[in-house]
Amino acid sequence: MNRLHRSELAVPGSNPRMIEKAPKAGADCVFIDLEDAVAPDDKATARKNAIEALNELDWSNTTVSIRINGLDTHYCYRDIVDVVEQAGDKLDSILVPKVGKPSELEFVALLLSQIEAARGLQPISLTALIETAMGMANVEAIAQSCPDRLEALHFGVADYAASTHARTTNMGGANPAYTLLAHPNEEGHREVHWGDQWHFAMSRLVVACRAYGLRPIDGPFGDIQDTEGFLSVAHSDAALGFEGKWAIHPSQIELANEVFTPPADDVQIARQILNAMKQAAAEGKGAVSLNGKMIDAASIRQAQVLVDKADQIAANAA
Repeated sequence: MNRLHRSELAVPGSNPRMIEKAPKAGADCVFIDLEDAVAPDDKATARKNAIEALNELDWSNTTVSIRINGLDTHYCYRDIVDVVEQAGDKLDSILVPKVGKPSELEFVALLLSQIEAARGLQPISLTALIETAMGMANVEAIAQSCPDRLEALHFGVADYAASTHARTTNMGGANPAYTLLAHPNEEGHREVHWGDQWHFAMSRLVVACRAYGLRPIDGPFGDIQDTEGFLSVAHSDAALGFEGKWAIHPSQIELANEVFTPPADDVQIARQILNAMKQAAAEGKGAVSLNGKMIDAASIRQAQVLVDKADQIAANAA
């Protein structure tokens, strides 16, 4: 399903006050977290809170999901069974963490199918967190699994860093140790060039998603106070092909929505390209010049992506 997915608000299942505010926070998607944001002693309470929130709150203005606990824990099956049996008709999707291979998603899908059949529920979608070395090594295979349920892959930078033994404690963003020095100039000065530590992993995830019709979504940016840092990462995400980003605080929702909404000037140029190529086709031409730049069939495909996204956002706002 082609849902709008510019922002995804993460809400701890152990915090009823935050959950209560989530449906009207302005995020395209909300997930109630039963995993990392919940202490072990609070797991059962968080699960109960999620069920009550799904049943009692109005989620009509957003897509709603839960992040279950990992398949390597004993909380996982109860998360799925209890929530889906008691509130599955209110649930749009389930976010599965630390997916390492297709069989893990297939297990969740099989269990869902049985519960849905028993309760007469419509199919619930899946999204998957790629946040381990194993998951990234298998990301193309994971992207092809559960084609009738899987909608999106998320990049979980913090657990991915731990899994790959990356030397950082940041949750996303730049790493001052990940740099290169230029050759010395005449005065012996060497410029420092910062790199993006996560570029390879994120590029691979985007390609896997786009190859198999999924939405690539970037995960958390940990420094809530660093608005410029969040925007920098989000703009890089959008340029790379990501469709949205998590918000771990409500203040990040508007930032994500802004970044992942195509700028009006870009959309206007895209519409001009489509009109110019339509005219060119009528004249039997395969390529034309627009504003001093050559455009051809590839330009149509680039422009159509922007226009389609702008139209989707406009329709959702109507």
